Amino acid sequence: MIAITAATLFTPIERFDHPLLLVEDGVIRELTARGERPLPRGAEFVDLGDAILVPGYIDVHIHGAAGHDVMESNPDALPDVELLLARHGVTAYVPTTVTAPLEDTLAALDRLADAIETAGKTGPRPGRARPIGIHLEGPFLSHNKRGVHPPESLLPPSVEVFEKMWQAARGHVALMTIAPELDGAREVITLASDRGVCVSLGHSDADLAAAHAGVDAGARHATHTFNAMRSLDHRNPGILGCVLAEKRLTADIIADGIHVHPSMIQLFLQAKGLGRAVLITDAISATGMPDGHYRLGKFEVDVRNGRCEMNGVLAGSVLTLDRAVRNIMQFAEWPLDQAVRLATHNPAKVLHQEKIRGVIEVGAAADLVALSPAGDVIRTMIGGRS
Repeated sequence: MIAITAATLFTPIERFDHPLLLVEDGVIRELTARGERPLPRGAEFVDLGDAILVPGYIDVHIHGAAGHDVMESNPDALPDVELLLARHGVTAYVPTTVTAPLEDTLAALDRLADAIETAGKTGPRPGRARPIGIHLEGPFLSHNKRGVHPPESLLPPSVEVFEKMWQAARGHVALMTIAPELDGAREVITLASDRGVCVSLGHSDADLAAAHAGVDAGARHATHTFNAMRSLDHRNPGILGCVLAEKRLTADIIADGIHVHPSMIQLFLQAKGLGRAVLITDAISATGMPDGHYRLGKFEVDVRNGRCEMNGVLAGSVLTLDRAVRNIMQFAEWPLDQAVRLATHNPAKVLHQEKIRGVIEVGAAADLVALSPAGDVIRTMIGGRS
């Protein structure tokens, strides 16, 4: 058994001062105040001093890091990505595809399914974040709002193509981004949501009616709000009017100050509130690396001064989730416990995993991050191990 103490703990819903957290077999067994019970005999004692203990961060939209793309076949790719993520407080992540020829996507899904199943069998791996599902970003995207997704590989939504991807991923699809205005989208949204996939509206030129039709069909999330979406108009609000106002939708945002201006991030947070806003990185292989040329799927991205571009179009980010949390504290003047919730409990709810991840409570995975009051990562613990 491992006994962990710190100055403060955010569950993140509740606050505990001078907590005592007991962990066994990678699972939280007890949470109490340090003064309320003695340390268990023979327990390994970890004192985090003045640190603030929070759940491990969860990134539900990430294409790569540490020089690697999650779709590549190199066996060192995912371990290197996972090591870098853990250093930035991420304990679980959803590797995200980018639109590619269908056969390439199917091969990548098979490899990602292998990684997810292997991580499930081996249990907690100290120092490495764990893949917990797959995010399909493409191929069911709008040509008008495709961003850098290659137009030749975009496909109209079809049950047949979704079934091929579902089978290749062996049912490990957790999220799927889709443009709801496309012919066939509603049928795919209904099928995917019936299978437990969180269907997310994005890369879309939908008007308001088409966006609401997507929600009625089963969509319940939105992908990188404001980016790759029809612009908001006060007389013709389009998809953004739905994303910001629809209470059935959670929504994520890239809070790097590049993709979305800080003032619009404030508007987003006011619209979605503490319970329905999610932080993502949309990070690519350049994350954690010097400026230069990097891969996103099959194409090359130029990275300079924190901007990732292909032919002048933004192509992902080099944002890390701990930086996103600190940016929310700065941009919106939110306290640490509220900013942390957007990277822990809320993404866990999107994945229907809020009982076992993104929370510190009995029965949940002991995936934890020790932070400074400013939100800097001091230590990441996976299964209770640093």
